[in-house]
Amino acid sequence: MSEDPRAPLPRRLADSYVDELVALDPILGTWLGVPETADRLPDFSPDGQRALADLARGTLDRLPAAEARPGGDSDAERRCARLLRERLTAELAVHDAGEGLRAVSNLSSPVHFVREAFTIAPTETDDDWAAVARRLRAVPEALEGYRASLAEGLARSLPAGPRQVETVIGQLGEWTRGGDGGWFGTFVAAGPEALRAELDAGARDAAAGVARLAAWLRDTYAPAVDGSPDIVGAERYARWVRYWNGTDLDLEDAYAYGWSEFHRLHAEMVAEAGKILPGASPWDTLRHLDTEGEAVEGVEEVRQWLQALMDDAISALDGTHFELADRVKRVESMIAPPGSAAAPHYSGPSLDFSRPGRTWLPTMGQTRFPVYDLVSTWYHEGVPGHHLQLAQWVHVADQLSRYQTTVGMVSANAEGWALYAERLMDELGFLYNAERRLGYLDCQMMRALRVIVDIGMHLELRIPDDSPFEPGARWTPALAQEFFGRHNSRPADFVESELVRYLGLPGQAIGYKLGERAWLRGREAARRARGAAFDAKRWHMAALSQGSLGLDDLVAELSIL
Repeated sequence: MSEDPRAPLPRRLADSYVDELVALDPILGTWLGVPETADRLPDFSPDGQRALADLARGTLDRLPAAEARPGGDSDAERRCARLLRERLTAELAVHDAGEGLRAVSNLSSPVHFVREAFTIAPTETDDDWAAVARRLRAVPEALEGYRASLAEGLARSLPAGPRQVETVIGQLGEWTRGGDGGWFGTFVAAGPEALRAELDAGARDAAAGVARLAAWLRDTYAPAVDGSPDIVGAERYARWVRYWNGTDLDLEDAYAYGWSEFHRLHAEMVAEAGKILPGASPWDTLRHLDTEGEAVEGVEEVRQWLQALMDDAISALDGTHFELADRVKRVESMIAPPGSAAAPHYSGPSLDFSRPGRTWLPTMGQTRFPVYDLVSTWYHEGVPGHHLQLAQWVHVADQLSRYQTTVGMVSANAEGWALYAERLMDELGFLYNAERRLGYLDCQMMRALRVIVDIGMHLELRIPDDSPFEPGARWTPALAQEFFGRHNSRPADFVESELVRYLGLPGQAIGYKLGERAWLRGREAARRARGAAFDAKRWHMAALSQGSLGLDDLVAELSIL
């Protein structure tokens, strides 16, 4: 292609795409700290979805000219162009298959994005709260657009899984429970009295919109999808694997890797459990620790404890294994609102760091929190896991592009880093007793189980002959839930929530272990290449400063740092 002097370079094109995307997705604008979007919500209707797809196609059409510009083949421009092409192509494949018309899940769907828009909204001034009130009034229309997309999906024989629908109906009931605006009413209670009437009315409108959606899901949608499969099958699964992982995986190899990790981790867990309760199984030992091990009592107390854990990790790691900017060192521990999925999670900072990175703990009604289940998880969610990577991306956004450091994120890259971060803390000796190390291994085991059951049940694979569970059988969601529950310390409601999550987000859960494998392979290749000159601190910071990459490219780039 000949050079077009009017074409931007790839990084500029990627950032132009972000600007146009924010106009279509005001919740993304709130994530990025764009104040002009604070009072609006996206169009979740079929027309809104088509507008997003048109933007992606138009950007892809302009990308070859951007790459042909002088300087378009530099390392920085090349990485950005490669990511932009891969991500937009994967997103369009999902759109063109109509996946947005059956988007029901217990963790990541338009209705969850709507509530999340309020949890990340700025609420420091009266103007902030006035924007919240306007956004609350926009909730019914946004959810009506979502309902219209699901209705079109039904008309096109694109149903969501019944288990997803049942779970989401229950979540929406939790959000609206108690009257006076339900969760939304509780949220606006902290607002200024000068806006009390406006906020309370907006909360009631929002809750009414949620209740109408829940009623439609219960009375119309659920009966229509009854009997539809919860699993997605090989074709849809391959499409989602590319979306979440940035690669077309060898799923047979990945499935075998999951089993090899299961056996390795089980042996290590038996050894650690023996140090605590000789002769007991790992899971009997973990149940013992639930009542007899180190624990934090109280919801506010555990929030503060987790904050201190992250602050201490930053103090210990900065200057030794990382070199952190001051604004990256700020991270807040939060309690997740009622009706959330059972898994802890992280939300990144705004581009100007006015909203810091935050970790979120769903309490699930508990008031006692065993430490073994928290330490490794907060190394994953907070420091040195998600927070250090995603906040560092924002810190270096001007050197990369906003696209690479925000909306271009590949799930398996980020989740792989976070699992690598857990392993790093083990390597560095932070898991200093059998209790905490058994908890770490339990977390690792959960991620190995995800690889096995996510691939296994969606593809209905055969369980290997050396499995301790149902050798020779074909995976079903029921078998997956039983297997997961037997080899995991989490309570039954957590296991249920996890299985629903895997059914609703096929291919996402495998990225933790497979992403960690990519990070470890990249580090080992760099270590071999540099020999005695390998500097872990330098490598970590270079790795965290290159922005997002799919697993196709991650190992290669990490190997040359």
